[in-house]
Amino acid sequence: MKSRKPKQAVVLLSGGLDSAVALYYAKAKGYKCLCLIFDYGQRHRKEILRAQRIAKTAGCLHKVLKITFPWKGSALLDKKIKIPEKLSAGVPVTYVPGRNIIFLSFAISLAETIKAGAVFIGAHSQDYSGYPDCRPEFLRAFSRMAKAGTLGKYEITAPLLRKNKSQIIRLGKKLGVPFELTWSCYSGGKIPCGKCDSCRYRAKGFKEAGQPDPLIK
Repeated sequence: MKSRKPKQAVVLLSGGLDSAVALYYAKAKGYKCLCLIFDYGQRHRKEILRAQRIAKTAGCLHKVLKITFPWKGSALLDKKIKIPEKLSAGVPVTYVPGRNIIFLSFAISLAETIKAGAVFIGAHSQDYSGYPDCRPEFLRAFSRMAKAGTLGKYEITAPLLRKNKSQIIRLGKKLGVPFELTWSCYSGGKIPCGKCDSCRYRAKGFKEAGQPDPLIK
């Protein structure tokens, strides 16, 4: 009897907590994953190395794709814009205009090329409250566009979309996600700053999940 060929998926892997959980979720669903990591000039470049380590630990191949946003437009790309040190109301200055549109477009092209059946992204409810390219209606619209504009037969899957950070952490714990390898801080220093949006949401999530953050000694 022939063994069944594993399903293939492209996973957008940033090196952050959410994308790591999305990767391990895809693996748990039986997908053979190819991780797509972007070097887009982000000030927290440490996450690129973390993403590579997470992919290797998960036993997955990865590709690092270097692109540029020469017009910047975000605190993550322009060091003249200060990273906020309190939780932002509305769209934060860390939003990179059109980033997920661009990332998903590359992922769809890769998925079509390798005949993958799915593209996984770690977008979730906390993100789409501030980032317009993480909203459910955007992901639904992008899925329709991708199906209309390509020959591929795949789904854009956001398994964390309706979960908050503590729920994501609990799920990751069950899936065996190596949280000690993830990186969330936008400042890109040797240790997490503990002040930026991302650090604060991470700390709140671990506290509500009743779990210690392995990055905080």
